[in-house]
Amino acid sequence: ISSTIAQTMESPNHTDPDPSLFFLLGIPGLEKFHMWLSLPVCCLGTATIVGNITILVVVATEPALHKPVYLFLCMLSTIDLAASFSTVPKLLAILWCGAGHISASACLAQMFFIHAFCMMESTVLLAMAFDRYVAICHPLRYSTILTDTIIARIGVVAMMRGSLLMLPCPFLIGRLSFCQSHVIPHTYCEHMAVVKLACGDTRPNRVYGLTAALLVIGVDLFCIGLSYALIAQAVLRLSSQEARSKALGTCGSHVCVILISYTPALFSFFTHRFGRHVPLHIHILLANVYLLFPPALNPMVYGVKTREIRERVAKVFQWGQGTGLKASK
Repeated sequence: ISSTIAQTMESPNHTDPDPSLFFLLGIPGLEKFHMWLSLPVCCLGTATIVGNITILVVVATEPALHKPVYLFLCMLSTIDLAASFSTVPKLLAILWCGAGHISASACLAQMFFIHAFCMMESTVLLAMAFDRYVAICHPLRYSTILTDTIIARIGVVAMMRGSLLMLPCPFLIGRLSFCQSHVIPHTYCEHMAVVKLACGDTRPNRVYGLTAALLVIGVDLFCIGLSYALIAQAVLRLSSQEARSKALGTCGSHVCVILISYTPALFSFFTHRFGRHVPLHIHILLANVYLLFPPALNPMVYGVKTREIRERVAKVFQWGQGTGLKASK
């Protein structure tokens, strides 16, 4: 792998004398499979667009779904769509025709938006865990705690938290000089992948990146775990088996989404910092799984496990089929 990167860095086709340009290499060692890898990327990108837009339309057009849990789901779908548009077009350009050139400003912008959207998504997942905690442990106070004003404020906090935590990173990278290679062995402008190319002291970048990640992943996972520990404690107190099953069923879709979102994120995070013996292409594949799979799978999970959404989508398709039959007559 290292020899492949070295050869690529020396290749005149993949370097540019302009210091304001970077080149995204893609997946080192798997260049000959780039066209094949574009197929699942296309499928996941299409599923992300169709699935999340379906969720947004269904919730917007069904008054019965104008509840906190579904409003949080709309926030999650919006963030997933925005994150997908930040990564998938450039990723497909790299896989299809090797169009990895990207300006320094565009690279910093992509880095900011990708990581900021991931932090926003984590905040919304924490809010959804709190929603389930209130619904199960304090059902009589649910409507008074999670009012429309509180939900709107949570959305603003999610945006501000992700944006403010990521805001210093482009400025910290802007102070660095890239005196050697401008080739980024990655499919997108990942923070540490860019920092590793810089000359000079990069400790402030590394420390801040690690601190921001721990503040988001560490704090959110702890709070989510605490919420579900309290939920489990409350469910075990229920005497009726049916009531227990119903209470756990309301949390099933959210638990699946948490596993889908955080598992690849943790693998990517620890592999990047501690997995020195993990092949580079494995790490990059994990980083892409972290960005591509959750936005595509989240709507499917909620569509399958949430009865209200499932029924509403079924009505839409039945209405479409009925309209088609009338037209044919």
